[in-house]
Amino acid sequence: MNVSFKSIEKSDLAEVTAIYNYYVENSTATFHLQAVTEQEMEQTLCLGHPVYQSFVILSDDKIAGFCYLGQFRKKEAYDISVEVTLYIKPAFTGKQIGVEVLSFMEKTAKNLGLKNLIGVITSENVGSLKLFERCGYFKCGHLKNIGIKFGRALDVISYQKEI
Repeated sequence: MNVSFKSIEKSDLAEVTAIYNYYVENSTATFHLQAVTEQEMEQTLCLGHPVYQSFVILSDDKIAGFCYLGQFRKKEAYDISVEVTLYIKPAFTGKQIGVEVLSFMEKTAKNLGLKNLIGVITSENVGSLKLFERCGYFKCGHLKNIGIKFGRALDVISYQKEI
């Protein structure tokens, strides 16, 4: 399976938003409770930003998901750190694409002069927790019962990797 990456463009927003909304409606991977619009997704992805970059994940030239580097906190002292996020279409999960995505995002962040990648993951998202651990991230935070989705209180776990 050949995995490649392409910067997200406005023409990709419909498919990227559909991928994200699948997880909104069917999982606890995100704490959004309602589907987001393409306009909301465009704001989240910071299209065209020099640091907060976003990419479509291609597997054999088919969109398999998307990933992005997002602002960790709005205070300038945090500007050496970014939150890394990825969503893979269900048909492409379990194929080790996540490992390639994190590797690509780490190289991208390093080339931008960033020092830390942070993953913020719902505790029920066992696949993502294992992915981040397998890729050398360390657990740096655990917030108990921090959000409610589908009528359940959920934990959020943070992972960090210094690059």
